[in-house]
Amino acid sequence: MFAARGLITAWVLCPSTTDPDTVREWLTWTSVGIEGVLFKRLDDAYRPSGRGWQKYKVHETTEAIVGAVTGSLTAPRGLLLGRYDDGRLQYTGRTTTFTRTASATVAGQLAPARHGHPWTGWSFSAEWGTRETLNVTLVEPELVVEVGVDVARDAAGRWRHPTRLHRARPDLSPADVPRWTSPPH
Repeated sequence: MFAARGLITAWVLCPSTTDPDTVREWLTWTSVGIEGVLFKRLDDAYRPSGRGWQKYKVHETTEAIVGAVTGSLTAPRGLLLGRYDDGRLQYTGRTTTFTRTASATVAGQLAPARHGHPWTGWSFSAEWGTRETLNVTLVEPELVVEVGVDVARDAAGRWRHPTRLHRARPDLSPADVPRWTSPPH
């Protein structure tokens, strides 16, 4: 099938199993690109645009630096996150929309961006694969937050899906956040 259709990387022929221990082992392979596993009934065939198969995604928690918000500084609706790479703040992804409680918790810890913010002049896509842009307010990149992410990344290494805010980390500085790492080419 691969030869007939000329499929190359990133197409991979995936094995299947009914053994739970094998699945648990596969879920530890995130360093080689495993995002999760699909599971379905043994007698269920693939149906394009149909439901029935489910995906279990591998999740982890990590820290990121807040570089901008959607909404206002006094009532943020979400955060745009980054990590440093050679002194430059790189965009890594954004959070899901906040609850009122999360918004109030973060709002008091944000400061307006000073002159020379690293994202000045940038635009951010409203959704993956769309040309619609977000209306953002840049903030001073000082606040560190802990977020829950799934391990899926886009070609640039950014989190492909929105992250979930776990908590603000005022006990950490931006220097404590893991460095930006680009995907291997």
